Amino acid sequence: MFVEDEPNLQKAISEVLVQEGHKVFGAADGEEGLVMTKKEEPNLILLDLILPKKDGFEVLKELKADEKLKNIPVIVLTNLEGIGDAEKALTLGATTYLVKANYKLEDVVNEVKEFLN
Repeated sequence: MFVEDEPNLQKAISEVLVQEGHKVFGAADGEEGLVMTKKEEPNLILLDLILPKKDGFEVLKELKADEKLKNIPVIVLTNLEGIGDAEKALTLGATTYLVKANYKLEDVVNEVKEFLN
């Protein structure tokens, strides 16, 4: 599951993961991400924090409060570089926190693949 409101980034990462044999569900906002996650129950969630309708922090809170979804690993992929933001996301249950500007596409895909294997 990839919850990201930036279409180019969503498309690029999704295409690489699909080529690797993974099924990818995408959502462009937090509300849609929660609905899709409840429906599909993915093995992993790649989550932006700055999202329309419901931000990533709120999505994390709701995921971790749901008995069926709370154990799904969540990789936060965001432009928020503040230590406080990272700490908040990790406290809310994120597995890993990646700042978009600090990682190349291949690095993000490798992080995802590592969790899925």
